[in-house]
Amino acid sequence: MRRADPDALLAALPVPLAELARAVLAAADAKGLAVHLVGGPVRDWILGREVRDLDLVVEEAGGAELVAAALASERVRVTRHERFGTVAVAAPEAALDLATARRERYPHDGALPVVEPGSLGDDLLRRDFAVNALALPLSAAARRQRTSLVDPASGVRDLERRVLRPLHARSFHDDPTRALRAARLAPRLGFALARAGRTALRAALRDGAFGRVSGDRLRRELVKLFDDAAQGLDPAAALRLLAEWHVLAALEPGLALDRRAVAPLRRLGRAVAAPPWEAARWRPWVAGLALWLAPAAPALRRRTLARFAVRGEPAERIAGFARAREQWLRALARARGRGALDALLAPLDEERLEALHASAPPTLRRRTQRWAQQDRSRRAPISGAELAEIGFAGPALGRALARVRAAFLDRRVTTREEALALARELLRSRG
Repeated sequence: MRRADPDALLAALPVPLAELARAVLAAADAKGLAVHLVGGPVRDWILGREVRDLDLVVEEAGGAELVAAALASERVRVTRHERFGTVAVAAPEAALDLATARRERYPHDGALPVVEPGSLGDDLLRRDFAVNALALPLSAAARRQRTSLVDPASGVRDLERRVLRPLHARSFHDDPTRALRAARLAPRLGFALARAGRTALRAALRDGAFGRVSGDRLRRELVKLFDDAAQGLDPAAALRLLAEWHVLAALEPGLALDRRAVAPLRRLGRAVAAPPWEAARWRPWVAGLALWLAPAAPALRRRTLARFAVRGEPAERIAGFARAREQWLRALARARGRGALDALLAPLDEERLEALHASAPPTLRRRTQRWAQQDRSRRAPISGAELAEIGFAGPALGRALARVRAAFLDRRVTTREEALALARELLRSRG
C-alpha cells in the first residue's frame, strides 16, 4: 500500500484536476482554512489505485462557501447544493466536490439525512464504511493541525484485511443504498463484506428498511453500478452479490439475476471500460437494465422498472428489448451484405446497439462491431437533396436514399455518377 503523502498524491493527479485542486488550496490558504481530502480518493490512493475524483472537506463552518466564492469565475463554475452543504466546482477539463464538515441524522429508516455543521471527525464517521472514513490534510492550515492520515475508524486496518465494514450496526437501516454501494465496491476492489456488515444487512432486510427507499434513489445507485464498469467493475458480479445478500428480492419480489444475463452483462461492462467503437455519450445503465431484465417475465420487468422509477423512453426501450432482441438477432443472422446490416442497425439508439452487441454470438458481434467502426459514419455519394432534384419526394425519397446507401456499402456503386445512375433507374422503375 502507498504512504499517505499529500504532495505525492497531488503530483500524481491528471494535470487539469491537479491545477483545479491547487487553486482550491490556494484560496483556502489565503483565508487560513483547513482543507482535507476525504473518502474514496484517499482509500484509492493508499491502495495504489488511480485517483480520478476529489472530495474535499473544509473544517470551518461556511468554509466551502468561502472557498467557492473565491474561485467562481468565467472559467470556474460553482454549483451549490444547500440541502447537503456541498459545492460542485468545475473547470473546463476537471471537477471536484467541496463540502463544509458536517454531521447528519436520519429521521427514519431509509430517509434522506438531515445535515448540520460538524467537525471533521463527525464528517468521517457519518460515512458508509471504515475504509471510506479517511482524511488526508492538504491545505497549510490542515497540515499544521494534523501531520498524518486521519483514521478514526481503523479504516487502514480494513484496507489491509480487504473488508468493507459499516461504521455502526444500524448503518443499512439509516441508508439501505449502502448495500448497493458495497456490491459495487467489493468486486471492484477485491474486498468482501465484513461479518459485522453481513449481520447489519440481515437486520435491515428483516426490518423492511429497503422498502422505504425511493425509486429515484435506487435508480441513481444503479446508474453508478453500470458507470463503474469504466473503473473495472463487472456489473454481473455486483448484481450477483445483491442477489446472494437477498437485496434484489427485497427491492422487488421475484427480482433476481438470471444466469442467462450474466455473460451479456460482463460483455457490456468490458465495452464500457474499453469501448469497441467510438460513440457519442450514451447511458450504460439503460443498456444494463435491458440486459439484466431481458430474461424476466414481462410483468416482473414492468414492476421492476416502476420500482426503480424508470419512466418514459428509457422504460419503453428496456421493457421492449427482450422481444426486439430476438428479432434483431434473427435478422442479423439472415442479413447478407453490409448494406443489409446497415439497414438493420442504423435505426438503433446507442444503448440498444450496445446491448444487442453484448447479446450476440461471436460472428454477429464482429459484424456489428465492424459496422459501428467503419460503415456507420460512411456517407453515400449523393444526398437526399440531389435525389429530390431528379424527382423523388416523400417516402419514396427515403427509400431511394436507403437503396443507394446499401448499394454503396456493398460496393455496387462507388462514385457519384454511378449512384445517380442507380437513382434514375429506381425512378424509372416507379413509373
